[in-house]
Amino acid sequence: MTEGSVIRISKVESKADLKTFIRLVEAIYKDDPNWVKPLEMERLELLTPKTNPWFEHAKAQFWIAYRGGKPVGRISAQVCDMVQDLILKGLGQIGMYEAVDDSEISTALFETAESWLKDQGMDQVQGPYNLSVNSECGLLIDGFDMPPMLMMGHARPYYATHFKAAGYSKAKDMYAYRLDISRGMPPFVSRITRSGENNKRLVIRRINKRNYTAEVESFFEIFNESWSGNWGFLPFTDAEAAHAAKSMRPLIRDYMVRICEYDGEPAAFMITLPDVNSLIRDLDGKLLPFGWLKLLWRLSRGCTTGVRVPLMGVRKKYQDTRIGGTMAISLIEHCRRAVVKRGGVWGELSWILEDNLGMRNILSQCGSEIYKTYRIYEKSLI
Repeated sequence: MTEGSVIRISKVESKADLKTFIRLVEAIYKDDPNWVKPLEMERLELLTPKTNPWFEHAKAQFWIAYRGGKPVGRISAQVCDMVQDLILKGLGQIGMYEAVDDSEISTALFETAESWLKDQGMDQVQGPYNLSVNSECGLLIDGFDMPPMLMMGHARPYYATHFKAAGYSKAKDMYAYRLDISRGMPPFVSRITRSGENNKRLVIRRINKRNYTAEVESFFEIFNESWSGNWGFLPFTDAEAAHAAKSMRPLIRDYMVRICEYDGEPAAFMITLPDVNSLIRDLDGKLLPFGWLKLLWRLSRGCTTGVRVPLMGVRKKYQDTRIGGTMAISLIEHCRRAVVKRGGVWGELSWILEDNLGMRNILSQCGSEIYKTYRIYEKSLI
């Protein structure tokens, strides 16, 4: 065995290590035309306890695989207190997985992460989560032919083989739907939207950015309520919601966000964001020294061709009712009209659980189609 063939798994212990952890993806995706290099500043914020409130109730460890002195793979393992309390005691998670196509390297990475989880008392593992269900999650297994949207992951097609070879099996699939918003909606959507507009108890309005903090607090309250009970759901803590609100604020356009009030109470909401990934592809992951100016100028020019709906919710008491369906469809249509007026052509609605048949039916009726599939894997550690 030559020195160049030896695999070394090294724990991330310094800021320099963390930057290597982040940057090693460049070599892995160098020939992938659909990969968008993440902003390094955003990745550092995500993975640093001082800047990510997720670490207030969770811990994580990161590793880099080296061969011949070169970084060739990475992985994280994490234990979240909320997962233990709300989902399953003894369930650990892995994430941030990237590697060259080499079975020895992938095996070494998975075994290292799983060993750490066992030492933490975990007997099951799920992933990938980067770093939680409320950020990037799931491994892309179908839909490699288009770039990922804002806050959605990308992957090399062979990663699924790595997970299977390591003994992982499917836990749940999640879908990203693509909708051609430029061609209009089916007639029934217009009828439902008109019925909502004629209902004096129901009001759909734009976000009031002058009252941004209170507005967004109501969004996360509705989101936490409406999604509770769904597979894998974890609520945003107050600190996480505040952090997310601050992160989204530069991207929020009032015409792209809608709130539905029923009898004067916020009952549903939908946030649409511009496809920032299409605006940062040539920034090489850097906002300094001039990347910020380029990004702000591009955002100021109007709507991007593509948009994404990352957050949407309808209060529990209206779900599975006619008025709840009216709210959801009306929110989609109101945002669609506003975005199209400003140059939008298509939208991604993601992610949607494979067994969320109610939302999947609404999206299908609106003319949207699944164009990307993400998978959460699981494995017993016993």
